[in-house]
Amino acid sequence: MVRVLFLGGLGRSGTTLLERLLGQLPGVAPLGEIVHLWQRDLRDDERCGCGDRFSACTFWQKVGAEAYGGWDNVDTDAVLQLKSTVDRTRNIPRLALGRSLPGVREYAEHYARVYRAAAAVSGAGIVVDSSKHGALAYCLRHADDIDLRVVHVVRDSRGVAYSWTKKIARPEAEGPAEMTRYSPGRSALLWNAHNVAFGLLGRCGVPVRRVRYEELLAEPKATLRSLARFAGIDPVDLSFLTSSPNGYIADLGPSHSAAGNPMRFTVGSVPLRRDDAWRKSLPATQRRLVGALTAPLLSAYGYPLVGGRA
Repeated sequence: MVRVLFLGGLGRSGTTLLERLLGQLPGVAPLGEIVHLWQRDLRDDERCGCGDRFSACTFWQKVGAEAYGGWDNVDTDAVLQLKSTVDRTRNIPRLALGRSLPGVREYAEHYARVYRAAAAVSGAGIVVDSSKHGALAYCLRHADDIDLRVVHVVRDSRGVAYSWTKKIARPEAEGPAEMTRYSPGRSALLWNAHNVAFGLLGRCGVPVRRVRYEELLAEPKATLRSLARFAGIDPVDLSFLTSSPNGYIADLGPSHSAAGNPMRFTVGSVPLRRDDAWRKSLPATQRRLVGALTAPLLSAYGYPLVGGRA
């Protein structure tokens, strides 16, 4: 049985930062967004968090050998076809009701094989998948030999909306490439859908722990201790976090994150400061639109609807 800590929520909510922090804990192997492994790594040979191309990364090649006898034995087209039919937000209601879908077990088993192999190669007791996709989390319930625990990461919807409007380069890709961008209105609707999905997941028998981005940045030690207990890590060594006059500084080592935010390439001392640029940079009309569309959940999560800091 492999223990998997799955980080869920809408992108730009701080999941990559949380994964990097969790990855500093002994016995934890951060894997990045495994949902993108099949396309970005196996097919496009993008760069691992360690800086090497996927095909040249010793860690991932060992994982492939352990899981499949080599990545060449994976039918990438078949996995991507399963992903396109099974791993879809529209399937969440059916999966939440406990109904299976054709191919869901086969699809989930591919992830289970990667998780088990990564745990064996790294020697870690816990692997972290920051894929975020709600539908994937529901699919993983159908995999054998996975002890699934989900961390639901939430950030103020207006901060998320602003982040989705920014141009962010993808340095791991060949040639010029940027991360996806959404309009504030669309990101607000996605924010609602993703967060509702993870709220429902907790009612389906999966252990779910909600973490707010703002609390993580304000109290990283307390947040990580709580998550360590949730994951079954005890005692926990947080010596990589040091306090400073402006908050905390994290000393981050290299990781083998398969895909995700460019922050996965960052190594060394990183100041932990919450990004509230949206308060000044997101136009007032867009702030009001996003706030109105997401008001019920914002209130439920303890965010002020007008002004103030959560």
